[in-house]
Amino acid sequence: MRAKEADFYASLRNKIHNWAKTDEGETHKYLEYILAVPDFFYVLWHLMIDDRISTEFKMKIGLVIVYFISPIDLFPEAIFGPIGYLDDIGLTAALLNTMMDDYGDIVKEHWTKVSDADILEVIEDIIQNIDNLIGHGLWNKLRSRFGF
Repeated sequence: MRAKEADFYASLRNKIHNWAKTDEGETHKYLEYILAVPDFFYVLWHLMIDDRISTEFKMKIGLVIVYFISPIDLFPEAIFGPIGYLDDIGLTAALLNTMMDDYGDIVKEHWTKVSDADILEVIEDIIQNIDNLIGHGLWNKLRSRFGF
């Protein structure tokens, strides 16, 4: 990871872990998802620079990374704080889910460097709960923008 991306990852991780220690964070019903945000960014970044990933998927990964770091999205972090990452994590889970058939081993390889959880279970759990996480209407808008 280059310095700029490593700084973003470290900053994101610190921000979310500090929030998780607050009264709001400790009791938030989606805390487990929000804590996974830095790990999902890590996986996206490493998939982007992995030579085994096709150009087609790298373009999709790049779009999701841009969405991830952009201050302007459907659920802006500047307004909602770490809760604003729920749309980013939903989008990331949807992308990784589409990659599992062709690149499952590579996704798992990068994931195990940051988490002991089973990536397939995490993705499935997020996708099953996406309507609760960000709402059906927002999820449909996001999905249609990215073609998932």
